[in-house]
Amino acid sequence: MKLTKHHGLANDFLVMIDIDNALSITPQLARAVCDRRIGVGADGLIRVSGGTKGADLTMELLNSDGSFAEMSGNGMRCLAQAVAMSGHEPGASYTVATAGGVREVRHGVGNRPGESWVSVDMGPTSPSAISPDSLSHAALSVSTAPMKTATIDIANPHVVMLVDNVESVDVGLLGPSYEEQFPAGANVEWVEPVDRGAIKMRVWERGAGITQACGTGACASARAAHDWGLVDDTVAVAMPGGRVEVHLGDVVTLTGPAAYIATIDIDPDLLGL
Repeated sequence: MKLTKHHGLANDFLVMIDIDNALSITPQLARAVCDRRIGVGADGLIRVSGGTKGADLTMELLNSDGSFAEMSGNGMRCLAQAVAMSGHEPGASYTVATAGGVREVRHGVGNRPGESWVSVDMGPTSPSAISPDSLSHAALSVSTAPMKTATIDIANPHVVMLVDNVESVDVGLLGPSYEEQFPAGANVEWVEPVDRGAIKMRVWERGAGITQACGTGACASARAAHDWGLVDDTVAVAMPGGRVEVHLGDVVTLTGPAAYIATIDIDPDLLGL
């Protein structure tokens, strides 16, 4: 089994190109290959197969714990780079079917060797079925209590909280306490405004825990900050792993880098699968 490893701002993924639909990914496989001690190590495993739903290609994504994810902005950028490297790229702009809907991808060359620059149509945002007013903040200290809270879906669910200083938040403690309040889990983001064109963000991702960046989280955070009147339509989102640009319209566009790390040949038998 051949995989390539990529990262989008240190949010890393293993990508399996399977245009002929000959392979499959399972929770057991995702947990094994994503394990950072006895596997390769990654935040998630992506399978790219032939197009469905009228799209050019199809993406399936499992988190490192084997759980299902509807969509990933960083994962989609890594997918685009892997597809370009494989020679199966349908064109400079093409569509990918995801569990959250069909998304358009535009792939370009980055500024350094092994880097791509990718824009992804992330679709529209919508209010979550769970109201922010219903959330419990029991695990909070007074110093990290949010000034505002929003619950937003962008294919996957998000809790976005406005704080004075994102560095003061204990993400490892608070992230699970919010995630477990959603039946299918949720990504949790803390946002600190910088100016009308920029915010800082930290994230807890369901199925992966603390990560260095989250594409859908950046989009949800930019939308929440815009709805709160803090930023304009184009927002630079700074995360521990780096920056992306989010443009807010009827659909949300995410633009940022993807970097190639390695190509890996794996014998599933050696993983006990």
